[in-house]
Amino acid sequence: MIHETPAFFHRGPSPLARVTFFTLAAIALMIADHRFHALQAVRLSLSVLAHPVQQLAAAPGEAVGRIAEYFASQDRLLRENQDLKVKVLEQSASAQEARLLRTEHEHLLGLSGSRYAERGLIAEVLYTARNPFTRKIVVDKGLTHGAQAGMPVIDGSGVVGQVTSVGTFTSEVTLITEKDQAVPVLLVRNGLRATAVGSGKDGSIEIPFMPVSADVQAGDVWVTSGIDATYPPGLVVAQVTSVEKNAAYVFAKIVARPAAGVDNYRYVLLLPTPAASAPRPEAKIEEPRKGTKERPVRPKRP
Repeated sequence: MIHETPAFFHRGPSPLARVTFFTLAAIALMIADHRFHALQAVRLSLSVLAHPVQQLAAAPGEAVGRIAEYFASQDRLLRENQDLKVKVLEQSASAQEARLLRTEHEHLLGLSGSRYAERGLIAEVLYTARNPFTRKIVVDKGLTHGAQAGMPVIDGSGVVGQVTSVGTFTSEVTLITEKDQAVPVLLVRNGLRATAVGSGKDGSIEIPFMPVSADVQAGDVWVTSGIDATYPPGLVVAQVTSVEKNAAYVFAKIVARPAAGVDNYRYVLLLPTPAASAPRPEAKIEEPRKGTKERPVRPKRP
């Protein structure tokens, strides 16, 4: 059993006195610290002792905050990565379009710088012919634009083909690589004349019926001779890629590569034929002599 001390032996200040004492002591300490900084050292010592306790108490909250920030940053990085991928695709498409426009611009500058540009028609290639077994293209120039059948078609590098069919708004161009499409040519190095014929197989051109003794070498350039009155002279047609000469055969096998981009570019130049662009001679009308009944001679049709 626990025996309590009799109340008679409980001696000391009353609660009111203790509250009053500690209140006055606290006020005195505050006044002393405010006016004389008496408790500065005590406050620093207590802060050093309380700092580990503060860190320990704040550790769970900081850990939760870091975990939440980690997942939020991961989600933000994923969104930014996705946005960057979309922007890269957009920039890539823009870069490819700009590259295409620059190439077409350079090609058009090459066409406009040709000596035939003033008389020719710049046409855009719309699509290839529907027949997969022929090498033909369709351009956006027809009768309404002055296109005519037989007009040579070139680009900035050489001969592309010839207009073979003309519609109201479009025309069909047969490429020089089409089978049996012939162009009279001239070898630049020695002036040798021949006929370039499309092979129709792999986009190459053949020079048939050339004797084995003919002076033709790989790398030689063929240009139009102009003797057919269709192609103007001097247009680059093809470059020789291989020459096979066998004494067992009468003719050599000569294969050339077209100089023009027959399957590459989007714009071509349609040229008038030399016969159509040549000026016609003016006919003179003879006046009848005085005193005669001769009628004036009518001009002859060319």
